[in-house]
Amino acid sequence: MSATLVVKDLSAGHGERTLFSGLDLVVAPGDVIGLVGVNGAGKSTLLRLLAGLDTPEGGSLRLSPASANVGHLPQEPERREGESVRDFLARRTGVAAAQAALNEATEGLVEGRPGADDAYAASLDRWLDLGGADLEERAEEVADSLGLKVSLDLPMTALSGGQAARAGLASLLLSRYDVFLLDEPTNDLDLDGLERLESFVKGLRAGTVLISHDREFLARTVTKVLELDLHQQQVNLYGGGYEAYLEERAVARRHAREEYDEYADTKASLEARAQMQRNWMEHGVRNARRKGGDNDKKARATRAESTEKQASKARQTQRMIERLDVVEEPRKEWELRMEIATAPRSGSVVATLRAAVAKRGDFAFGPVDLQIDWADRVAITGANGAGKSTLLAALLGRLELDGGSAVLGSGVVVGEVDQARGLFLGGEPLADAFAAAVPEFTDEEVRTLLAKFGLKAAHVLRPAGTLSPGERTRAALALLQARGVNLLVLDEPTNHLDLPAIEQLESALGSYTGTLLLVTHDRRMLDTVAVNRRIEVRDGRVHEL
Repeated sequence: MSATLVVKDLSAGHGERTLFSGLDLVVAPGDVIGLVGVNGAGKSTLLRLLAGLDTPEGGSLRLSPASANVGHLPQEPERREGESVRDFLARRTGVAAAQAALNEATEGLVEGRPGADDAYAASLDRWLDLGGADLEERAEEVADSLGLKVSLDLPMTALSGGQAARAGLASLLLSRYDVFLLDEPTNDLDLDGLERLESFVKGLRAGTVLISHDREFLARTVTKVLELDLHQQQVNLYGGGYEAYLEERAVARRHAREEYDEYADTKASLEARAQMQRNWMEHGVRNARRKGGDNDKKARATRAESTEKQASKARQTQRMIERLDVVEEPRKEWELRMEIATAPRSGSVVATLRAAVAKRGDFAFGPVDLQIDWADRVAITGANGAGKSTLLAALLGRLELDGGSAVLGSGVVVGEVDQARGLFLGGEPLADAFAAAVPEFTDEEVRTLLAKFGLKAAHVLRPAGTLSPGERTRAALALLQARGVNLLVLDEPTNHLDLPAIEQLESALGSYTGTLLLVTHDRRMLDTVAVNRRIEVRDGRVHEL
């Protein structure tokens, strides 16, 4: 069914902190609205409000027709204990909840409850609309097409990271909602998965609101961009797609700065004129007092007249200042100005694999022969489950090999974002967890560095494990700046980072002079970051491109 979601004057916040207010939005059939803003701007909060899961502080939401099915599909980093792949797909598609409602309505029909006929009819329609009738058959087909070669009765906790990502994509491709609300659907997807997701989203007739930090995905899919500007406390809707949004936003920000500068210059000029006129007036008064004994009435009258003229001019100038249309100064956005500290260079050979072989269950890695030299900048790509993380573990000496050898070169100092993220999952405050990793830093230096990465007082005292994935990633990047490294290993570093932080990371990588191993499916990053080698991992084997 075609459905439209209408939002009027919506507002939300956390405690006394306002996230957004006065938000108006219409999500019509065929719309694909990209929701952007820095981490903490309220993007996920807005999706939950649109889904009816939370209550706004103000405003209203209206779904037409009211019986339409809204699908809210958030990121689920933790898999539910005891939930099978089949149950996961039924839950994410809404079929499980619809089936439960249908069962309840059927019982009411059998027991002869009042209104049971209408309840059963409505429940059956919803179950059919969500695709409950043929979900089992479709699930097998979609899983197979995505390369998810496991029994759907297998627990989700038994899946590898790559398999779980495919299951998450399958749950989306199987969904038949009337309005889609997608929170970071691109995270953890490989290039093939991204292409399938793009095709699905572009083919939807349902209205869609999505959050993504994948710039290429946004450029290929969205028809409008809704920006939650936390710094300016504004909500801005842009038409024409993501690239048009970037251009319009740049123009709008330039015009806002120019308008403020013109206002500030005019006001400063008038204030300087008024001050000069007041000085002249006061100078005239002092002269009049000093020459108070002068008997020349004409001279006294002339001085009084001159003083009054200056006072009149000063009042006139003040009125001109008051009549100016006030232009608020655009707030300067917080910027992550990141640097990656470089340790003294390592030896000429950084890492070597010779006939390296490892077996993990049904997965076989190798044999692999690979040498990474000093200052190599290597982009590593491949499908989920192909062995990219296994390759990194082997190169860093963390993987026990079943055959061959792995040697890490002399003087190698490793900095790894994925490893550092794991340091910030415990119950101790972020500041303490960070300080333990850099004991040479004072408490003040720790707080100063974390603040530079947007982690301020409200963050550093919280248990590290309660931080959002994006905040933990910022802490990991701060740790790279605190430590000197000469082998930088980035495994999907853009996951959970907001767009400004991704751009700053790319800038920092441009000036980093050590050895780089970059695993990413972010197509813009692969185009932006300069590399001298590209490696593709396929089925546990390494291919130099």
